[in-house]
Amino acid sequence: MPEGINIQEHVIYVGTAGWSYPDWEGIVYPRHKPKGFDPLEYLARFFKTIEINSTFYHPPSSRNSQNWVRRVAHNPEFKFTAKLNKKFTHEREDISPTDEKQFKTGIDPLHESGKLGCILVQFPWSFKFTPENSQYLKKLLPVFKEYPLVIEVRHSSWDNALVYKQLRQESVGFCNIDQPRLRSQLKPGQEATSDVGYIRLHGQNLENWFSEDAGRDERYNYLYSTKELGPWIQRILAVSSETKETYVIANNHFQGKAATNALQLISMLTEDKVDVPEDLRNTYPQLEEIAVGPSGPRQETLF
Repeated sequence: MPEGINIQEHVIYVGTAGWSYPDWEGIVYPRHKPKGFDPLEYLARFFKTIEINSTFYHPPSSRNSQNWVRRVAHNPEFKFTAKLNKKFTHEREDISPTDEKQFKTGIDPLHESGKLGCILVQFPWSFKFTPENSQYLKKLLPVFKEYPLVIEVRHSSWDNALVYKQLRQESVGFCNIDQPRLRSQLKPGQEATSDVGYIRLHGQNLENWFSEDAGRDERYNYLYSTKELGPWIQRILAVSSETKETYVIANNHFQGKAATNALQLISMLTEDKVDVPEDLRNTYPQLEEIAVGPSGPRQETLF
């Protein structure tokens, strides 16, 4: 079972964005599953956090939240993070008190059980630092003030001392991200503006990042090398030194690359070997050097 990475009483949670991907079958998840196999329960054996993506597309239900808590109960160290519904971040129109209540009612079982690390308020690249958008944030964030909040913005205009100062005043965390390096894209950083630190690695698939023809999988089809992960270790430690909890999420999910890089990050942070799912180990041989125990018989893979 994974344990927290404790560095001077600061806890670092490393995991993946989501767990329900058809292309993870036979890569992250066993090719031959035992009866009753549960992908969330399985993933919680190797990681101590997962970012819930489904709450972005559909408001959560209290029943689902209770179910998620039950499925990770075997790992007492585990905490979820959850994305705020897109109605509040991407659509931003016709928001009613009913929408707010629906999201809160659905997410409360996670919060009340102590399994909610924070809510990620993720805005698109088009959401730039303007007076209008700043005013929208001032109205939105207090609506969900009973939960730990982290804001993710992607446009470089938000890299502003005034922004960081205001977030500190409001005790709202700032999400440090890695994304394809374009002039207007927010660059990697190590900002900590609340007790919750957050880092999200989206990959460096520049070719498909803004392509209208590329689907979700193509955008996040990127595997970081350990050399590329190296600078992020220093940023993670810097953020952790100023927070109580730091969440590090690999979002380059296609074909299990997020799980691969997340395990590498854990190994680099702890300077120790880690448990690795056998099929993932067979697919990505570079995991051999950080995996606990000998590998089983190697299977043929498509990659």
